[in-house]
Amino acid sequence: MASESGPIGGTIVTRFAPSPTGFLHIGGARTALFNWLFARHNGGKALLRIEDTDRKRSTQEAIDAIIDGLDWLGLDFDEDPVFQTERGSRHVEVAEKLLAAGHAYKCFATPEELEEMRAAQRAAKQPLRYDGRWRHRDPSEAPLGAPFVVRLKAPDDGETTIEDQVQGKVTVRNAELDDYIILRADGTPTYMLAVVVDDHDMGVTHVIRGDDHLNNAFRQLPIYRAMDQIEGNWPDPIYAHIPLIHGSDGAKLSKRHGALGVEAYRDEMGILPEALFNYLLRLGWGHGDREEITRDEAIALFGLDHVGKSPSRFDLKKLENLNGHYIREADDARLAGLVAPRMAGEVDVGLLAQAMPVLKTRARNMDELAEGAAFLFKQRPLELTEKAANLLTDDARQLLGVISARLKAENHWTIEALEATTKAIAEELELGLGKLAQPMRAALTGTTTSPGIFDVLVLLGRDEALARLDAQAATAG
Repeated sequence: MASESGPIGGTIVTRFAPSPTGFLHIGGARTALFNWLFARHNGGKALLRIEDTDRKRSTQEAIDAIIDGLDWLGLDFDEDPVFQTERGSRHVEVAEKLLAAGHAYKCFATPEELEEMRAAQRAAKQPLRYDGRWRHRDPSEAPLGAPFVVRLKAPDDGETTIEDQVQGKVTVRNAELDDYIILRADGTPTYMLAVVVDDHDMGVTHVIRGDDHLNNAFRQLPIYRAMDQIEGNWPDPIYAHIPLIHGSDGAKLSKRHGALGVEAYRDEMGILPEALFNYLLRLGWGHGDREEITRDEAIALFGLDHVGKSPSRFDLKKLENLNGHYIREADDARLAGLVAPRMAGEVDVGLLAQAMPVLKTRARNMDELAEGAAFLFKQRPLELTEKAANLLTDDARQLLGVISARLKAENHWTIEALEATTKAIAEELELGLGKLAQPMRAALTGTTTSPGIFDVLVLLGRDEALARLDAQAATAG
């Protein structure tokens, strides 16, 4: 970890700080990606912090899923993860320094008093905000041993301006800020304090996060500035607040739009990591009209100046189309290894890899690849789809007998030789090639969709292909 005095030698340091109360969702994955790319582009450090202070909702399963999802996307961090719960004593130490220096104070207001205050504010249609009732009172006025929280003494006049790297210049009147709690009555630190202390101690120079945290920046800056007065070397971080992701209809992203955990894209939808990496990159960041950008290109090109100010729209079809591109680019043996577990029964991975060049031309996900490859491993007698069965009329089955007899005499079981022989049969019978290919496909695959029929013959091999044709020809009336 960087020293507690802050960043070393001007190195850019970013951080991704998820709460492990659920899996790594798509918005979090994009935030992680932007932090990682900004650090890599600038030769800096990307750090990971697990904000697990919500003990009731944080789970080890979620922590494991977040780290697994980041690993799958290829986002490697430069140090071991920091766990916020392990730093409680440091957070308390900073709170006590703020208290001692007069930048924070003890508040003895009871829950009943605070509820009365909020009720009055609601009745007067005022913002619900702590009214500072203990800001200037002496703690000795409280009953002996009364419980208290520690509140930050936020600036209450003037205004604060942030030069946000995405949102531009943003100004808030300090009167809109309240004296929020930094230590609870049980002595535990709140999120708002812990985030600032951890970012400082980790040497974070750039806080890149969703724009739903923009208001938090104005509440967190007073801690930096107060500690800078007390200790020195607590510089403000540089902020970049990224617009959130919306659904294709412009509404807030939800599960119906595709707001799933990263593992769902991998396991259930069959998306490749490089496709999701590329798609997330283009959600809110752009470089001209380019859609397909490799990891190395992304590192070379990425900058906060090209992050848009408007929410991005998540488009599942666009992701699937991009995934199709990366499937076509992917190594065949790698694809076979990913597809094999999705298939029923025993699978010859070598044959699956051999089939990939023809299987992957139209597939958009791993399930489509698995579906396309299923014919290779079917057992005879083949189960026919309804459409395939309808194609195999008595005339079609008799035709299959003719085709099989001619193919048995074929010396070279290659695409070129099989195509030439089949075309010759079609010409002799004065039929279009499709009139032969359709029943052949039904007999060879049990379906009406497959790779090219001559690819199918070669991949099945002479013996199996002829046996499948003969099995259907034998049932002709």
